[in-house]
Amino acid sequence: MASSGDPNIEGWFPNLRPEDYRITSPDDEAYNCIAWAAGKTDAWWQAAPGYYWPDEVPWNDLVESLIEVFKLLGYEVCDSDAFDPNYDKVAIYAKGDTYEHAARQLPNGKWTSKLGKYKDVEHETLFGLTGAEYGAVVKVLQKRIPQPVAGAVRFQHAEEGQPPT
Repeated sequence: MASSGDPNIEGWFPNLRPEDYRITSPDDEAYNCIAWAAGKTDAWWQAAPGYYWPDEVPWNDLVESLIEVFKLLGYEVCDSDAFDPNYDKVAIYAKGDTYEHAARQLPNGKWTSKLGKYKDVEHETLFGLTGAEYGAVVKVLQKRIPQPVAGAVRFQHAEEGQPPT
């Protein structure tokens, strides 16, 4: 993977070399890394007034609260960030007990991150984003990807009053 480089990104993340990432979207203030890691782009997820945050989760910026957010989405804490094609994975970066960032693993085994209000990037490893901005990876969560049932038949929705085809 090769990037033409972005001085902002490389300034914020000195462990992220230009050849280890590529920009996958323009700036977008509509969503943040937590929403992006959850697979959403329609709202900024933050435990603060004016943003989306699940009612069932304490309104704070603690790692344990962010874990609860992802548990509501079907994730569970796991021991490895290694790629497994049967699971979606999310990594939480933190400084101490305070979460700073979340990244999601892609089906190709690489990771994707939304950098605040800035761009989305695809990056080779989690290490590239560690450092002063986001701290370290403190938790990885996984959710089993539903597998199609062998022999299942899919029907298209018929128009009202018409039999399925």
